[in-house]
Formats: sequence, structure tokens, C-alpha cells
Amino acid sequence: MREIKQGLKDGIPIALGYLSVSFTFGLMAVSAGMTWWQAVLISMVNLTSAGQFAGLEIMVTGGTLIEMALSQLVINLRYALMSLSLSQKVDKTLNTFYRFIVGAGVTDEIFAVAMSREKKVSRYYMFGLIAIPYLGWAGGTLAGAMLGNILPEIVRSSLGIAIYGMFLAIIIPKAKEDTSVLKVIIIAVILSCCFRWIPVLKQVSSGFVIIICAVTASLIGAIFYPLPEEDKENSCVEDREERR
Repeated sequence: MREIKQGLKDGIPIALGYLSVSFTFGLMAVSAGMTWWQAVLISMVNLTSAGQFAGLEIMVTGGTLIEMALSQLVINLRYALMSLSLSQKVDKTLNTFYRFIVGAGVTDEIFAVAMSREKKVSRYYMFGLIAIPYLGWAGGTLAGAMLGNILPEIVRSSLGIAIYGMFLAIIIPKAKEDTSVLKVIIIAVILSCCFRWIPVLKQVSSGFVIIICAVTASLIGAIFYPLPEEDKENSCVEDREERR
């Protein structure tokens, strides 16, 4: 119970941060023609902000299932890498069965909090850590879907761009720290503008645009701005220390 309570306590700030973003998703989903329960169901079975917003755009524009699958793979692939790293941090109580359950609830913030713990984390702590943010994400979506139409138009319009503010808050600090990250971001922006303004490229659907821009910018970054060797060695040493 102590581990569960600590997990619940650590998950409260994450849940509060999720409320505004998920509220926006619920608002946008209903505005796009979905019912409130469809919006909430998406949040309950996905728990991925970028993936849900991208998926919503693909559904609204009539994209194909292939677009949806590929875009979600590209956007959410980082969760697989996070889960692999997190597997070195958990104790023996998190066996294979429970890893499947916890894996479905791993997000950027939950991963960061769990990895910041000095000692190994148990399944009880992870259940507590995931529970409150999960409810916050689903609850925020429900609130946005149910109350969105009640809000004044200016408020709804402002909330509609909240997701872009969240993305900027994620990438700007990292871009300030590392010019290579800034260059990759600029490449992705240029590619996105090309697909938006060049007549021939403008015909490509939004789902494939996301995939092409993300993969191309990542490949260019990996080729021209690789991680310095000394940073790689430090990362390997840190990984070995974690395993020990």
C-alpha cells in the first residue's frame, strides 16, 4: 500500500498537466463530428497526446488505415524505447504479465518520473503512478467533449491551439541546449511547409506528410548530426550502471 500511495502521489502533477491537453482533444473531437463517448473511448485505449491528435486529423480527412497505422508507429515508437529502458529499472514484482499492463500506460512523463526514482520501482508503484494520470487524461477528454460547446467561441478557439503550445514547450528547451536538435526541427518545418504550399506535394494526405517529415528529418539528423562518441560512451556507462 505504501508503494501504491507513493505512486498515486507522484502521479497527481502529471494528471493536472494532462487535463488541459486532453480537454482540448475532447473539444476538437466533438467539433470534428464525434460523440462524447467516442472521444473518451479514444483517450481510454490510447493515452498518447501526439498520436491522438494526428489520428483525429487522419480520421477527419478520410485517411486510410495504412496511414493511420504508419503514423501511429512513427509517432509512438519512442514508447517502445522508453519501455525497454524502464525494464532495467523495475524489480521482480513486475513479471511478464504485468509488464504488458504497465507498458500500455507508459508516457513521456510517467517514464521520466519512474526513472528519476533512486531505487527500483515495483508494479505497485507503477500502478499508482499510471492510475491518476490515466483518469486525468480520460476525465479531461470527457470534460472537453461535454463542456466544449458551452464555452465562448474565443475560448474554444484558444484551446484549439493549446496542443501546438505544448509541442513548442517540449522542443524549444531542447533546441536551446543542442543546435543539432534545432537544425533537425528546422528541417522538419521546411519539409512540412513544402507539403503545405507546393501544388504537387500538397496532394499528399496529412497522415503520410507526418510520416515523411518525421522519418526524413530524423534520418538527416542521424547522418549529419550524430551523437558525439564521448556522449555515446557516457550513455553506455550509465546504462551498465543502471543494470548493475
